[in-house]
Amino acid sequence: MSWSIPILRIAGIQLRIHITFLLLIGWLALGSAGAVVFVLLLFLCVVLHEFGHALAAKGYGINTPDITLLPIGGVARLERIPEEPKQELVIAAAGPAVTAIIALSLFVVIASRGGTDFGVSLQSGDLVVNLFKINVWLLLFNLIPAFPMDGGRVLRALLATRLSYARATQVAATVGQAFAFFFGIIGLFGVPGIYNPNPFLIFIAFFVYIGASQEAALAQMRDVSRRFPVSSAMVREFRSLPESATLEEAVDALLATSQHDFPVLDEAGKVAGILTRHDLIAALRKNDPAIRVGDVMRRDIPTV
Repeated sequence: MSWSIPILRIAGIQLRIHITFLLLIGWLALGSAGAVVFVLLLFLCVVLHEFGHALAAKGYGINTPDITLLPIGGVARLERIPEEPKQELVIAAAGPAVTAIIALSLFVVIASRGGTDFGVSLQSGDLVVNLFKINVWLLLFNLIPAFPMDGGRVLRALLATRLSYARATQVAATVGQAFAFFFGIIGLFGVPGIYNPNPFLIFIAFFVYIGASQEAALAQMRDVSRRFPVSSAMVREFRSLPESATLEEAVDALLATSQHDFPVLDEAGKVAGILTRHDLIAALRKNDPAIRVGDVMRRDIPTV
């Protein structure tokens, strides 16, 4: 994710922190040290939540390259989308399950305090109580059936047992957008006598709407791409170059065709690499035009 900084690697997963989170920490530091400690503990809870997703995904052979911490929570980026609805259901539910365990543990700590009624304890403002409240709020918020929250993914997984993946995503995305409009209206106008207008709720509405729209677009693209093989989109008529060709010969080929990239073939006629227009120009600036194409081509090319 752009504007994020890698901080450490845990169990092969790169933990990243978004620059906006650093700004939040800096802003809170101007207030009190207690506020900073609370936010750090909160985001520790968020990291554990995201690792719940990562560990569940690992059980299905899906790696998690990185986890990014944002002011609104965390994002665990999976290597690929789960193929089976059951897999997505388990992976999506794993995060809230971790949050529920954290909240339950904090509940036990608060309830075990001697000489204090639990209801009275919840009215206090100490660190443990506040952490308990925010974890309960995060659990309930995450279970809302709207993308990009976990509840939206749970809803899609359940719908996908009866509908196509694309249709299930579209329905779940529509539900998410409806929630976004609801949050936006409440955040903008509030509820007279119950809830005052809240700009943060408008921000959440925007976040939910964008997340739902992106998820629907990605699912549609995935569905369309599955209908066509790579061969239907590939270029069949192109010019290739042998490894022994010189840069001068490559320039002639570039000027004679509309190609920007040239497959480079070895002596057996197999693709050994690719020579891009950018690499060709860069090589001409540094080397003799008689240099072989095989010396400047790219060898680490993906194939399908």
